[in-house]
Amino acid sequence: MSKSNDTKKFSNKDLLLRVSPSVDRNKWDEGKYEAFLDALCIDGREYQKEAIRISMRYLLGGEYVNLRELARKNFNTNDKLKEKYGTFQGMEKTLQLPEQLSASLDLATGTGKSYVMYGIAAIMLAEGAVDRVLVLAPSKTIKAGLSEKFKELASNAELRELLPADSVTNAPKIIRADESIIAGSICIENYHAILKHVKSSIRDSLIGKGQKTLILNDEAHHVANESDTNTKKWKEFLTDESFGFEKIIGVSGTCYNGKEYFSDVIYRYSLREAMEQRFVKKVRYVDDGPRLKGDKKWKLIFNNHEEIVKQLRSRKIKPLSIVITKDISRCKNVADEFKHFLKENTELSKEQVDEKVLVIHSDAPDLPKLAAVDSPHNKVEWIFSVSMLNEGWDVKRVFQIIPHEEKAFNSRLLIAQVLGRGLRVPENMRQGEQPVVTVFNHDKWADKIRHLVDEIMESEKRLPSFPISKSVLNFDLLNIRYRPKPYTKVHEMKKPYSLFEKGYIVLPMQKEIEDIAVEFEEADTRKHQQWKTKIKNKTYAVNEMAQVMLQRFEDVPDDSDRKYYLKQFPLDKLEEIITKSLKKSNNKVITGELRQRFLQSLGTLRRNAATVVRYDFEPTEYFVVSTKERQQESVSASSMRGGGNKTYFYTEKTKETLPDEYVEFYEEVTEKGSGYKGFQVENYHDFKTPLNAVISDHDNERRFVMQLIDPANVSSIKAWIKSTAMNFYPIDYYWKKGEHPKKGSFNPDFFVEIGNLISVIEIKDDDEIKDPSPENIKKKEYADEHFEKVNKYLKDRKEKMVYKFNFLTPSDFGNYFQSIQDGSIKDFRSQLDVELDSKK
Repeated sequence: MSKSNDTKKFSNKDLLLRVSPSVDRNKWDEGKYEAFLDALCIDGREYQKEAIRISMRYLLGGEYVNLRELARKNFNTNDKLKEKYGTFQGMEKTLQLPEQLSASLDLATGTGKSYVMYGIAAIMLAEGAVDRVLVLAPSKTIKAGLSEKFKELASNAELRELLPADSVTNAPKIIRADESIIAGSICIENYHAILKHVKSSIRDSLIGKGQKTLILNDEAHHVANESDTNTKKWKEFLTDESFGFEKIIGVSGTCYNGKEYFSDVIYRYSLREAMEQRFVKKVRYVDDGPRLKGDKKWKLIFNNHEEIVKQLRSRKIKPLSIVITKDISRCKNVADEFKHFLKENTELSKEQVDEKVLVIHSDAPDLPKLAAVDSPHNKVEWIFSVSMLNEGWDVKRVFQIIPHEEKAFNSRLLIAQVLGRGLRVPENMRQGEQPVVTVFNHDKWADKIRHLVDEIMESEKRLPSFPISKSVLNFDLLNIRYRPKPYTKVHEMKKPYSLFEKGYIVLPMQKEIEDIAVEFEEADTRKHQQWKTKIKNKTYAVNEMAQVMLQRFEDVPDDSDRKYYLKQFPLDKLEEIITKSLKKSNNKVITGELRQRFLQSLGTLRRNAATVVRYDFEPTEYFVVSTKERQQESVSASSMRGGGNKTYFYTEKTKETLPDEYVEFYEEVTEKGSGYKGFQVENYHDFKTPLNAVISDHDNERRFVMQLIDPANVSSIKAWIKSTAMNFYPIDYYWKKGEHPKKGSFNPDFFVEIGNLISVIEIKDDDEIKDPSPENIKKKEYADEHFEKVNKYLKDRKEKMVYKFNFLTPSDFGNYFQSIQDGSIKDFRSQLDVELDSKK
């Protein structure tokens, strides 16, 4: 019997409303703002850019007239929405503002929502789609933080200069509600300023101007959740026909209406993603512990706080602990109890205790002191607060949260809000080990809190991959930090075209006999079996190849060009070029693939002039990255079975490396016939990586790892590591997206240590050979230059290590590993390498 919609759980990501990427380019061209977004959304925060892009497609793309239309189109194509709501009428009832072009962005607390809101506001004003923006916040604290951030961004000269030259507004004026909301302004106010009886300029300034006004609601869950009469007025204001507002975007880290996830979310960046990508702190909570009361309980919590103090002393950070209570009365009483504890158990005077402890609620005398809590010399270390009053802090030194009663931590909304207060990362802790915030709960609440945290983070069973610091397989990598310098280069192609300027053609390495591995899966047990074989490629003689190339010259239609080429490249000259090309690339024979490469080398006969935007990079620092520093990553249950394409590689030693909370799921995954995509390396000596386990992200990576652990290849490899998608070994590059240059950064997929050579590998699909993307062309170009600098640096210091970068697709896996076995890896070039180089 199936669960009813009341009890069935749905993943929040399954309930997102997809905004079509199809846009009318006459109405909206997002490419114009890529440079602006790069400068606004720093530190690799691609999620901020994507939230802005999707919002702009929705508001300006011309595909939707209102939220109802967006919801209906998604309901018709999303089975999860049909399963949850039953009918579209059922879903429509949950839409907050169906008549307007309204939607919500779900961005985990601590991930920079203000940057996203400013980006949307600035672009809408620059486009002239609106001439004023109203940002509404639920509290004075949030309003103050937004005003400060918006003023900082609006005064940033670089951001202004990166807006298009024809922008209607490129320097928005940041104002409050006691000023008239004029064209080109962004007004930031507490929602109380919209109330009819409140004296402000908002209502008078906006009557009849809704079509040219953008509304941004910060902490938008208040619009849906609050029962307070004044808060209801917030929604009434948004729907008031005398204003006629059409464009409304809400932003929140807790997109819940009670227990239900919002039905109008168009983009989500989850708490789990933010943690895994190290933009927020990790969270830990008590699972088991002594049942203490009174002073003993406070002693336990105090000692934990003091331990955190010691850990952070070298960073010159004074940690904050926050105690959460259910209401104002309890907040006052518990704070008094703790102050008495401090006075009795430390040498602090009453005045010093009062300096260290703040009591925060709606009528608290300490409330004005809250704004200065994050300043470097502030003495506050303990804050007692009512749960619902914690929003709006941009405080980064929270490292302990104590829910004093279960009621203060008993819903998804509350726990998300409370956790949100402790997630922000101090600036000087963005590098190195990821910081942790501790929830010091009563252990009897552990199961419930775990359940709620799992729901908030959309947690499912996961297995980790992380480096073993003591492993002898760890090795160092040299990287470079740069300062970019742009310039434009024009390549003129003059007739007759120059051919074979080097005297040879750059070729990928090919083998006459190629090893092939095929992996089978048993349908009933899902057990994997590997079958190996060899194939022999068809080959061509040098003279035969030269004859075909000569014929191409004879087919040139222009008489003078044809005579020129035939004179420059007679048959014996072509044979010489072919022979030299084979020798340079360490090829013994001409395979079908190499034959095609020789013919493609004549393609310049039809090439036109090209203008290329380039960026030179000036090295500012050479630095070493150890494989010990690779971040932990994890793989979920759903991504290892069914439609998931990830594989977990492990050995008999993996289990002993796992923290206790992972062991049960590990045993489930590794059980025969479990249906999970796990693979045991039978001989752990063949697993030459310092990682406890390896997660392959897709089938091509899985096949590559299978080759790395193949006994035929293992003896030729010293060590290897699978990188993470971000932050391990980033390489900057620039490429053109449409007509605009765009900065990117990528982490190569694998680093393989082979003697005195580090082979750096980026895995792609075979389809890329036929049609390389402009982005990969630039990745190859900048990566080659990067490792050329690395090698020169090492050579100048008489270091023996050499780096070699290759793009690799499955069709060349066999050739790559054979070149490792026979020692020719330093000369290896893949088919995709050659194709990408030819497009530079």
